Amino acid sequence: LALAQERRALFRLFLKEQRGGGPGQPVRAELGLQAAARGVPVLHVPGRALDTLCRGRPHQGVCLEAAPLPFRSLRDAEEPQPGHGESGRRQPLWLVLEHIQDPMNLGALLRSAYFLGVDRVVATHSNSCPLTPIVSKASAGAVEVFDVYSTDDLQGFLKAKSAEGWEVVGTVSRSEDVKDVPVISCSEFRWDKPLIVVIGSEGEGVSLETQLQCQRMLAIPPGRALHPGIDSLNVSVAAGILLHSISSQRWRHGD
Repeated sequence: LALAQERRALFRLFLKEQRGGGPGQPVRAELGLQAAARGVPVLHVPGRALDTLCRGRPHQGVCLEAAPLPFRSLRDAEEPQPGHGESGRRQPLWLVLEHIQDPMNLGALLRSAYFLGVDRVVATHSNSCPLTPIVSKASAGAVEVFDVYSTDDLQGFLKAKSAEGWEVVGTVSRSEDVKDVPVISCSEFRWDKPLIVVIGSEGEGVSLETQLQCQRMLAIPPGRALHPGIDSLNVSVAAGILLHSISSQRWRHGD
């Protein structure tokens, strides 16, 4: 996807040396042809060289040297017009990520957001994981085709969107962790206006300052009485459940 989309500067493609074919060889050969067609040098190297380049992480016999993929600035973003673009007739759905720091979680979040039809992802600029190679791989390449925006003033951004008529909802594991903002089950939530869903950090969740910008907080009801210490979900799993609960309303309504 990085080769096909050409959103990065591409420098070199490394392919694992393999005599007599073998698993993955046709795919690697096709990648070599794509790279050569774009003027990217193709080098055939021993598997241990790829292990070193990828710092021991799985590589399936291929490694692309490319420029980093930056976050896009919201200042440069084109605002979607009602009834146009990706959203079509339906209400837009944006995902905001506050201080997500683990690259595997960030990649999984972006993969779910892309799959479930989120129109835009906005991450906090500070205390957040950058768009690293691990993020791209964990996203199954979604980051290569899906713009990710950033903001350095999350509360100001959410306040402005609320003033424009958007609904801002946060997410929480335990209702007792929230003050002054109503908490409802995600199954009770009704999506009837432009919506921003805020996902908090792995350890702290949505910050108090951000909670106060939310009209409501959504919780996932557990399927049993939970032992202390096993009373929450991985952030990317929770986001997938919440986004599916919300986006399935679109399918039920025939949008």
